[in-house]
Amino acid sequence: MKKLSILYLGVLLLASACDGFLEEKPKDEVASTQYFARPEHARDAVNALYRTGAMQFYEANGSYSGSRIMFGPYLSGFVDNEYKGQEVHVQRGQNMTYDGLNLSSYFNSMWSDMYIGISRANNAIKYIPETPGLSEEQMNQYMAEAKFFRAFNYYYLVRMFGAVPLITEPYESLENLFLERTPPSQVYALITEDLETAISSGGLSDMSMVNNSSRITKSVAQTVLAEVYLTMSGAALGEDNYAKSAATVREIVNSGTYSLVQHTKNAGGEIVANGSAYNKIKDREEVPGEFIYYYEYEIGIANNIYPSWSYPSTMSPLLAYAIANNAYGPTQALVASYDPDEDLRVQEKQYFHTSIELDGEVIEFQRAPFMWEDQEAAYETALSDKDMPIYTYANVLLIGAEAIAMSEGVTTEAVEYLAQIRERALWQKSPAEIRSELSALSADQFVEEVWKERVRELVFEFPIWFDVMRTRKFPKPTNDGTGDIDFVDAVGATNFFNGAIKEQNMLFPLPDQELQRNPSLTQNPGYAN
Repeated sequence: MKKLSILYLGVLLLASACDGFLEEKPKDEVASTQYFARPEHARDAVNALYRTGAMQFYEANGSYSGSRIMFGPYLSGFVDNEYKGQEVHVQRGQNMTYDGLNLSSYFNSMWSDMYIGISRANNAIKYIPETPGLSEEQMNQYMAEAKFFRAFNYYYLVRMFGAVPLITEPYESLENLFLERTPPSQVYALITEDLETAISSGGLSDMSMVNNSSRITKSVAQTVLAEVYLTMSGAALGEDNYAKSAATVREIVNSGTYSLVQHTKNAGGEIVANGSAYNKIKDREEVPGEFIYYYEYEIGIANNIYPSWSYPSTMSPLLAYAIANNAYGPTQALVASYDPDEDLRVQEKQYFHTSIELDGEVIEFQRAPFMWEDQEAAYETALSDKDMPIYTYANVLLIGAEAIAMSEGVTTEAVEYLAQIRERALWQKSPAEIRSELSALSADQFVEEVWKERVRELVFEFPIWFDVMRTRKFPKPTNDGTGDIDFVDAVGATNFFNGAIKEQNMLFPLPDQELQRNPSLTQNPGYAN
């Protein structure tokens, strides 16, 4: 993969509270009007957005806490963290006892990071058109990328917190500092407008991100837009945007840019050693067709420590990493969501592993993610540059299958999208049988099958709690040895740790720190102020 040089942009915007207080311009601070003076300034302003805001949720910040995108899976009870005894956000999440007070700092870090990302995007959107020396091609690209990132940050904000202040201009004065919350419909309107503009502007490449020097492409924006339409059709707004979601997915599918990684089999039809699609994805083989959007790592710039989460703490003495922590350890609820005999994903050294062979000795341990395992990093360097997928083509197919079923019924196209996922996982089952079974379902039954595959297939894309918020349904494995999953009303259900799910949990609480800073804000219902 080609790597994008990651440049951090620190721009401090100052506003004087009284005229004439500071006549001399500080030499170590640069105002926006001073900064956007050359084409490279616009480039750097956009490059900084790749590591700002919601993107930081995917950073591996430390060995103990897990990344912040894991908070939703912790709520579900489908994953655990060995060090939750010292990580209060994991405990509060699993017990469903979190609020805006007891996790104020945790939620504030999310809220603040996203608004910093939005502020920087607003700054870029305003001043890029005024930057001298930019070619039309550069202008279109940078504006499309900036609008994508503004939309991406607002999408995470509104999904997590509901109504949030809508800010579309840079902070360049002390006016309008204390904004009220904007209805979600207006926030989503800006999100869709920004994404549609980015897609139609001609500024984004038609290539995959992997083949585009790790820069945002048209299909990245289309993927997010397709999911946004699906989200808007759920509990967030209750609008019917399924047809729009389906149409957007079709553009990605029909582009011919993407396809699922396939197993390599021998003449007898058996998968060869390390030839499963999941092993190839783990080792980042053939991923230009599967990875649509990913968080980029580069040794020496941003090192990936997800491999240290591929082992339990008992393995720490054997690893190059100072600490191993099963920070995303699958619980029995997740394991029970797969057919133990037919589903390849739950087999040893596919999605998960329970042993390693070192110097001829087999060492067994608690089940942990195999998908992030990197032997060179784990046993030699403690450095990894494996990029982390945010959206894969499998996710796009599942979005499309649900959107088509909800807007058109169980069509051949919807069946084909879902069947591709299931055929790869249930590799010994007849493709014709898979398609026949899916075709016989009602629309509601088919959609639940899509939801099941979202639980199973997208474990390492972390969407489970966003799906609960969207559908108001909670996945409950039947625990009958078949890997089947029932979907029950989320409110009133309990997660794997017996945490009671309440109506308030369909949104996150606003952090108390932000409520103290902005007196115009109000807390989401059901949470402590």
